Amino acid sequence: MRKYFGTDGIRKIANTELTPELVYKVAKAGAYVLSNHGDHMPTILIGRDTRISGNLIESAMVAGFLSYGANVKLLGVIPTPAVAYLTRKLNADASVVISASHNTYEFNGIKFFSNKGMKISDTLEEEIEQIMESGKLEELTAFGDKIGVSEYNEELMHKYVEFFQETFKNSLEQQKTEEFVVGIDTANGATSVVAQKVFEALGIPYKIINNNPNGININQNCGSTHLETIKKFVVENNLSLGVAYDGDGDRCLAVDEKGNEIDGDKLMAIIAKSLKQKGKLKKDTIVATVMSNLGLNKYTKTNNLTLVQTKVGDRYVLEEMLKQDFNIGGEQSGHVILLDYNPTGDGILTSLMLIQAILESKQKASELGKIVKLYPQVLVNAKVNSNKKYDYDKDETIKQAIENLEKEFDGNGRVLIRPSGTEPLVRVMIEGEEQEYITKKAQEIANLIEEKLA
Repeated sequence: MRKYFGTDGIRKIANTELTPELVYKVAKAGAYVLSNHGDHMPTILIGRDTRISGNLIESAMVAGFLSYGANVKLLGVIPTPAVAYLTRKLNADASVVISASHNTYEFNGIKFFSNKGMKISDTLEEEIEQIMESGKLEELTAFGDKIGVSEYNEELMHKYVEFFQETFKNSLEQQKTEEFVVGIDTANGATSVVAQKVFEALGIPYKIINNNPNGININQNCGSTHLETIKKFVVENNLSLGVAYDGDGDRCLAVDEKGNEIDGDKLMAIIAKSLKQKGKLKKDTIVATVMSNLGLNKYTKTNNLTLVQTKVGDRYVLEEMLKQDFNIGGEQSGHVILLDYNPTGDGILTSLMLIQAILESKQKASELGKIVKLYPQVLVNAKVNSNKKYDYDKDETIKQAIENLEKEFDGNGRVLIRPSGTEPLVRVMIEGEEQEYITKKAQEIANLIEEKLA
């Protein structure tokens, strides 16, 4: 079991758990492992979000990289997908994002990206941990002219803006956008500056909120985790659409002109429909996780599309996309991967694809959002014996209760049982047409699992 890296890099409370000493070790070990997998000393990009601890973590990380002899380019405050894009664009050897994504400001995190702009493999993360624990870090020290150098390249953000100009300028210029005004919520995070630059470069009328970060207000009652803010803003200002990003800018959720949510499942359906109409949807397929709404499944079936589902986690979505050569996938949370453009979720890219689809359809956002009928979902946690949480499918009583309910649904509902990876819990998720009924059934099955697996 890994000691530091989780499913999405390292994420801990800054300066108490994620200490400068720990960050220094991670960076130094990371530089060593990266150099071992190449034929030269690596050049590494570093980007961060707006957390108060960002400078502290960045300084320790730079020290660790330089101490081993790696060179560093500092990008400043910039979204995660921009770092991924620039890693490939500049032919850097690797990159690091300092962010805790949608978490509150007390947290911070470290996420390594490969030279292809994708998260590094579990194997490389394990190698880094092994070096950290080996007791050999002090020996991995550069001397004299072998010490690495760092430079600030915050102006590289304009290359990310240029990417959007090249991708969308022509298509959006053909649409009449004067009356189509977009509300933008940047969550006081990594998109606070660049989102405004992108929308201005493309000539899209907008009104922006939560773009004044102070180090502690990132994700605070704003952004994709608190949609009530953008919903209210859109309705009160009679806007055509609202988009909300998370703290590091790799997610986007939207609301229509009436304030109704357009979640990740709807976003994928709308964008996939637009791509298919242009002949650009590879293999007519959307990749999603098992937690995606039953409504997305039904939409794909009735529109001659294929839905491929993976384990929960954007890394599994990306793996399937790469393996089968699909070009759109994602999660309900708004982490949408558009592989023709970037190998990671990109909130700004997702919002622009949505805007383009709405304008080309000549429909209002609320009309386009109706293409997927979302079924109510209920999630109940069953507390169980940690040693038995994977045994739910071996108990005949539990299996029979699940089978009976699924027969009763007859295709208009779904039961998903999933053990927690970190806690003594079994998660019971049920979808169906009536909220009250599925809530009752989810609790019944959770109670049964608790009784049988105590």
